[in-house]
Amino acid sequence: MIKNQKGFAMVLSLVLLLAMSLMGGALILIASGDHQGNNDSDQYQQTFYAAEMGLLDGEQYILNEKNGPWDASTNSRNIAKSNLPEKNTSKFTGDMYAKNYSKKGKFDYRLTSTKKRSKKFLDTSDTCFKSFKDIDKDDFYVIKDDKNLNVARSMNVGVLLENSFASGGTAQEKLEATRMKKFYYEYFIERIGAANVQLVGSSIKSTATDASKNGLAYRVYSCGIYGEDGDKNKMIVSLESVVVVPKN
Repeated sequence: MIKNQKGFAMVLSLVLLLAMSLMGGALILIASGDHQGNNDSDQYQQTFYAAEMGLLDGEQYILNEKNGPWDASTNSRNIAKSNLPEKNTSKFTGDMYAKNYSKKGKFDYRLTSTKKRSKKFLDTSDTCFKSFKDIDKDDFYVIKDDKNLNVARSMNVGVLLENSFASGGTAQEKLEATRMKKFYYEYFIERIGAANVQLVGSSIKSTATDASKNGLAYRVYSCGIYGEDGDKNKMIVSLESVVVVPKN
């Protein structure tokens, strides 16, 4: 009887050990999955913010073309350089102009303040253009700038931040800037056509509080992109907005 009890205790111990091992493994898998999910969520949020930056940059471009670029030396706009495009002039196939980086060019991705790894910038190609499913890609036109270039621009977020922190940023801010080099924002702009714009405010004229004027409507397409050279799957967030500006 005693021998049987000893055998039963050993079997029970092995069963409990196996159960605890399985529970421990399950907890590790769950924790790992949550951690990966949090990383994906953070990357998506950052990519979404990048797309919003693209919208703001595109809208600012239209404002500058309407009123002239801002001159920091005089704290005013240079009206002489106002050049609001009134028509689409170039058929667009999706190729983006890299404004602050070189496609597939090398950069230092810093792991710590002393350790770094060489990586390559993405060649985003027509990724953003293709992400908008409702665009007629065989018959799509964009506006051109004063240098006769398509207004279809790509910016690396990390390089943008790195340049901002070059003179006054902390060591940690500069480190984070290099890590943001996996994020990009892109935008391209088409002219939609004539539209009415409603202006509100007592300063429009002394006898009224609002007025309607003829205007021009533009659509800004923007993308936030996350990835690095060699990635098969890139994360992309696409946004768009419509801007209506008065002709005069």
